[in-house]
Amino acid sequence: MEEMPVIYRILAHVKKDANGVWHEHLLNDHLLKVSRLAAGYAHAFGAGEWAELAGLWHDLGKYSPSFQDYIRSASGYDRQDAHIEDSPGRVNHSSAGAIYACKKIGAKGRFLAYLIAGHHAGLPDWSSSETGAAALAHRLEAKEHLEALPFSEIPGAITDPGIAPLGKSPGGADGLALWLRMLFSCLVDADFLDTEAFMDDKKASARVGYRNVTSLVADFDQYMERKASEAEPTPVNVIRNDILRQCRDKACVAPGLFSLTVPTGGGKTLASMAFALEHSRFHDKQRVIYVIPYTSIIEQTAGIFREIFGENVVEHHANLDPDKDERARSRLATENWDAPIIVTTNVQFFESLFASRTSRCRKLHNIVNSVVVLDEAQLLPPEFLQPIADVMNLLAAHYGVTFLFSTATQPKLESFQCFGEQSFRGLDNLSEIIDDPEALYSSLKRVEVDIPCDLNTPRDWESLSAELVQHPSVLCIVNRRDDARQLHRLMPKDTLHLSALMCGEHRSRVIADIKARLKRKEPLRVISTQLVEAGVDVDFPIVYRALAGLDSIAQAAGRCNREGKLNSLGRVVIFVPPTPAPPGLLRQAAQISVSLLAGPDRNVLGRNLARQFFEHLYVRAPSLDKQRITNLLTSDARQGQIQFRTAAQKFRLIDDSAYQTILVRYGTSPKLLDELASIGPKRDLMRKLQRYAVNIPKYLFTQLERQDDVYQVQPGIYAQVGDRLYDDSIGVVIDGGIAPDELIA
Repeated sequence: MEEMPVIYRILAHVKKDANGVWHEHLLNDHLLKVSRLAAGYAHAFGAGEWAELAGLWHDLGKYSPSFQDYIRSASGYDRQDAHIEDSPGRVNHSSAGAIYACKKIGAKGRFLAYLIAGHHAGLPDWSSSETGAAALAHRLEAKEHLEALPFSEIPGAITDPGIAPLGKSPGGADGLALWLRMLFSCLVDADFLDTEAFMDDKKASARVGYRNVTSLVADFDQYMERKASEAEPTPVNVIRNDILRQCRDKACVAPGLFSLTVPTGGGKTLASMAFALEHSRFHDKQRVIYVIPYTSIIEQTAGIFREIFGENVVEHHANLDPDKDERARSRLATENWDAPIIVTTNVQFFESLFASRTSRCRKLHNIVNSVVVLDEAQLLPPEFLQPIADVMNLLAAHYGVTFLFSTATQPKLESFQCFGEQSFRGLDNLSEIIDDPEALYSSLKRVEVDIPCDLNTPRDWESLSAELVQHPSVLCIVNRRDDARQLHRLMPKDTLHLSALMCGEHRSRVIADIKARLKRKEPLRVISTQLVEAGVDVDFPIVYRALAGLDSIAQAAGRCNREGKLNSLGRVVIFVPPTPAPPGLLRQAAQISVSLLAGPDRNVLGRNLARQFFEHLYVRAPSLDKQRITNLLTSDARQGQIQFRTAAQKFRLIDDSAYQTILVRYGTSPKLLDELASIGPKRDLMRKLQRYAVNIPKYLFTQLERQDDVYQVQPGIYAQVGDRLYDDSIGVVIDGGIAPDELIA
């Protein structure tokens, strides 16, 4: 006979195993364990007492009779997961602890109240007309949640642990929002892990086994020794070895802010990793986080690192993320970044640092005491540059984070005064790793850049294609997907095409084909968008580049004579395309290039012109904090009033609200789509399907849906119907009805 539950045992969670045996997760045990875990995480930045109290009080509301009745009745005492937020008719269990914190420790309690009230739904705004009753100010007025608690049944070690939160937020009022997010991360990760250990011990045990980051140095050294033994002794490889040496030599310098200024093709990826690993070993850092601007190249970099470090690498990005859709049945890639090597995107890294959602914030405490490499640092978006600079300064000054800005065209990140009252609080303590960047650029010169005398009169695609076919091997880079499509139509049939209208798997195969054919020295013509410019190691004798920002032109030059094997310098030919660059940042960058190249200095690849370019780009920006993120997080912080949720909603490096992701039929994806339809969006399956995702404008998606060209394979997840929507040469087929400005990259 099955044992009946004992009513007086106060539960946090309950489950029934495969043998029909009940298991109880007692609330007292849960609170104490979460408290210890969270405090352990927060000690790394001197806030252990704060996290300890947050852990003790985060689920105080579960002591209420209404919650205890609910957890039993809603589950029938036989649900696999009785976590309250997953069930209908939920009982508010997070407000009581938030109110208690304010009652117990006064004004300081408001800081804990943000964490406790938001530990499931996310950090709230203090006040907001949009969130209404969800705002913290409103929730703290609902005293009935605290009055419902049977304090006589709650251990004194929980309600009155005899500790007081010590210390202030580092960085003062300006650093309060980040400090609270870090504490929130400690709390929610501890809560998640303790709950997981009870609900799914197999999953919990799979989280162990990563190696210490400093132990990976030997793996890296072995890989580099093998690579050096196989490399040709070319002048370029000699220079790359010297760059590597300098990175290793400078790794012992005190943690802080560093720049690695190396021309494209100088081996920055491996050299920056060498610095990060040696710096971690010398200063006892806990992990390396490698941040890359584009998902189109993240797989390539992660693949290199996996070859070196094996399964100690976590790759975290999401072209297709069911977490963005509340209807989705599962979440994708909600890692807590506890591996020694993390490879992620600008979007994932920076949006997490300004996030309010639990799933996004959970990883933040694992950024503490790490080395963060920002690859292609020039691509930081000007409209968010101020809040990004502020958070990087705070992380470096107070959380033990070392930043390395790795690029051929270093942006101007020092403080400066803009027109009017606007000024930029920048990164004023950057240390350059390379001893003599000017000499390095001179020694690594491999191309000449041809600039037209007239930068205002465009060429037509027909004359350009006629010129391109005169070259047996040539790469032409344009600004828009639509431009690539039009030019490709005019080229010979064996011309290859690259754009983001092709899924990741398709692009990877084409890039692999390009590299193989170049290695065999076969004739090859490629038409591509700018996605080929960052991190794609191809080497053409001549590259054509549509007029763009000087940073983009420098990246294009890195695809020409990359290995320096030509008998003469390679050629980069700039042309004015028939249509201007898309409105906004890209068009402004192109206009700045025209202005600068009208002057006496036409050395497009020189560091002096690059610096002028970024000065103009940032000074001309309408705002370096377009969404007023700083104001939302700091203006009333001294009063404990922070608009977390609104700031998170506004901090979007890529506004994907106008786009819809679809899964296309290419390669093995039809089989994977069948699996998705039958078993649902399991994590491993969704990781595989990311390789077959394409983003298209929503208005076009609506049209395709009306035409039955796409269907909803699972809630919030859409896939291609039939074969006519996707072409094995150019990707998604768009026949008119779409503005070229919608088709960038």
